[in-house]
Amino acid sequence: MHHTIRPLLLAPLLMLPVLASAATLSVCTEASPDGFDVVQYNSLTTTNASADVLMNRLIDYDAASASLQPSLARSWTVSDDGLQYQFELRPDVAFHQTKTFTPSRALNADDVLFSFQRMLDSQHPWHAVAQSGYPHAQSMQWPSLIREVKASGPLQVSITLNRPDATFLATLSMGFASIYSAEYADQLLAAGTPQRLNSEPVGTGPFMLTRFQKDAVVRYAAHPDYFAGKPAIDGLIYAITPDANVRLQKLRRGECQIALSPKPQDVQAISSDPALKSLHTNAFMTAFVAINTQHPPLDKVQVRQAINLAFDKASYLKAVFENGAEAANGPFPPNTWSYAKDLPGYAYDPQKARTLLAEAGLAEGFKTTIWTRPTGSVLNPNPSLGAQLLQADLGKVGIDAEIRVIEWGELIRRAKAGEHDLLFMGWAGDNGDPDNFLTPQFACASLESGLNFARYCDPALDKLISDGKTRSNQADRSELYQQAQQIIQAQALWLPLAHPTAFALTRNTVEGYAVSPFGRQDFANVRLAP
Repeated sequence: MHHTIRPLLLAPLLMLPVLASAATLSVCTEASPDGFDVVQYNSLTTTNASADVLMNRLIDYDAASASLQPSLARSWTVSDDGLQYQFELRPDVAFHQTKTFTPSRALNADDVLFSFQRMLDSQHPWHAVAQSGYPHAQSMQWPSLIREVKASGPLQVSITLNRPDATFLATLSMGFASIYSAEYADQLLAAGTPQRLNSEPVGTGPFMLTRFQKDAVVRYAAHPDYFAGKPAIDGLIYAITPDANVRLQKLRRGECQIALSPKPQDVQAISSDPALKSLHTNAFMTAFVAINTQHPPLDKVQVRQAINLAFDKASYLKAVFENGAEAANGPFPPNTWSYAKDLPGYAYDPQKARTLLAEAGLAEGFKTTIWTRPTGSVLNPNPSLGAQLLQADLGKVGIDAEIRVIEWGELIRRAKAGEHDLLFMGWAGDNGDPDNFLTPQFACASLESGLNFARYCDPALDKLISDGKTRSNQADRSELYQQAQQIIQAQALWLPLAHPTAFALTRNTVEGYAVSPFGRQDFANVRLAP
């Protein structure tokens, strides 16, 4: 089937409405992926375009049941001391066949070893291929955590840790833990073209990449030999459409069957349209402004607290999210176990903000910059308005903030290098574990990988985060995480903004699609009704 669909998939963009009738699902997305070698990147956009459709992991996290499920590993065991993990791989899992690669074998332990060792071993021939490193593996401290990954049989993999880590299994469901073809990687390395893994990826997932035009379209064909059964749709298109208004127009015209990251008013706008419907869930996400603690005077705690006090969050939520989000008081969404619900927070108090600035020797104020993206997302539906509201509120207490609008890919790159002052950002947890917020955003190791956007490394906070991972008892972990939240708030490392409701708009012909609280995308079981 995939041979006959390919000419259609390479059709010009003008053919989109026609393609919809050929069992092809078109999804209007908000931004281009950075690439398709997901381990090199940390944006959700890239995970959605690579890990979610092209790849599989050893384990999946099922949001509905809040439990880990078998994927490429059909079973696993963990030793009593929490150091030894044994995985039994699923037999007869087929990799994608492309124009330049025909797999000679099914998935085996070598593929798992390659996928992990390239991230862990600085001497691995593939390690240096990721020019910016491996941000998730680094921030999750995998190189120091994992002692050994070895094959104990063709379909058996054992992973030994240096210390117990209660988050390890859940971490294996994250996009960066995707399993690649070692055979394809060897072929690319031998040809001197390792960069093609990023542009012409090969995975085991439900779809195969057929074409990518940056800022325009990503085209996929169904994987006919997918181990979980060939998808119901023959083709998948990501129509990259940064403007939410245009996404809605395309949905109305039938050029897209799903529109992601709609504006809150769009959800209202379609309520009377019988051809369209909206789906939603409470997102396991937090929108925030990261405050770069390495840039004076933001290195002073009074200044960071003053920024929190100066911002009228209630007005912001009403204007930007149209009340489609809950106010954030810290890094965790309220549906996280260990969420500290009694933290005092920073109520809107411009006068107190001025007092704190004076205490910091800045009674006359200071100049700074606000960085934001040009186009909206679930975590930042109206970037321009949000930045203007923050700028105005800071101006009232004497802080002169210049807004800088930076294209998403460049924004992420420069923010990871620590160039920002105040940065509108969001974080989506992948697996329901609170550490999924703490380690990437506040651990000292994440300063090196660039994901710690507050640029804050504190030994006491770092110890709470690392100790939390070594405890198997959830109540013990929860107590440590409560203390971590107290430090994060007292130090005012973020200006926490919102926990949004995640929406997607679809045409009524779409069946089997659900909105993930983690922002992940699953189209393997989506059908288009005639």
